[in-house]
Amino acid sequence: MSEHANEPVEAASPATGDPAVDSVLASLSGLDEAPVGEHVPVFEAAHEQLRRALDARPES
Repeated sequence: MSEHANEPVEAASPATGDPAVDSVLASLSGLDEAPVGEHVPVFEAAHEQLRRALDARPES
């Protein structure tokens, strides 16, 4: 096993080019430090925001 196996992984949110999606990804970035019990509402909000982004009409 790697000597770095227990070290946290720092990953930047990838930019998608869609501001709504990038905002959702940014909202998930602090979950590593949050208690697991606080994850569900954050994921539910992210899911709702992503659904709205998918349902939105493209801007012309």
